[in-house]
Amino acid sequence: MIKYKTEEEIDIMREGGKIHAQILREVAKKIKAGIKTDALNDYAEKLIDEAGCVASFLGYQPYDAKKPYPASLCVSINEEIVHGIPNDGGGKILFEGDIVSLDLGLTYKGLITDAAITVPVGKINKETEDLVRATKEALDRGIVAMRLGGHVGDIGDAIMQTAMKYDFGIIEGLSGHGVGYDVHEEPFVPNRANRGEGPELKEGLVIAIEPMFSLGSRDIKKLSDGYTFVTRDKSLSAHFEHTVAMTKNGVEILTK
Repeated sequence: MIKYKTEEEIDIMREGGKIHAQILREVAKKIKAGIKTDALNDYAEKLIDEAGCVASFLGYQPYDAKKPYPASLCVSINEEIVHGIPNDGGGKILFEGDIVSLDLGLTYKGLITDAAITVPVGKINKETEDLVRATKEALDRGIVAMRLGGHVGDIGDAIMQTAMKYDFGIIEGLSGHGVGYDVHEEPFVPNRANRGEGPELKEGLVIAIEPMFSLGSRDIKKLSDGYTFVTRDKSLSAHFEHTVAMTKNGVEILTK
């Protein structure tokens, strides 16, 4: 069941979204060769605490997980698509040429926003640059496709068309979702769909749109840590995400 948000709740999520975006920007500035992923998580936790917010992912346990998520930030490197655990085993070292997805859930005044960015570590090659740019473009195009009275499938179609334009793999086994009261809510927001499919885009709908592309296979697998998803062929992947709301005036990005 879709949980629509009131104007007052969207106002709160808009305030939280601004804080959210700033925290992601600040953590991204720390990314460089030699830094460890647990240091990025520690810095994110410091900023979250200073902002008077709560890390939505810390302690969150999906229905199919055997243990709660042990960090505040998801840090996924190269072939890791999403949900990389930054403080597992003391963290991983970032190297020149890597790409890193930072995915953060933030609770502000009881309401949750979700956003992600993919950041290069130093200089990356052109193919990887194209992957990152196309995935960001897919997010932008997915948002532009939203209209009151439209459908969730319109978003997936725009993302799919972007992947086809650049001949990148679409990670279909993972998707966007509703967000606000919980980390994951209905509706399911696929990255591959047809226009006109799925629930109607109505006022009060708040969703996280998150395209994920790869340089190779769209097939995925989950690692033994119970959270990290990787491309099955170990090809590089990129991930971008915004929390967006359908308002009476149209679509609004809450985490920009």
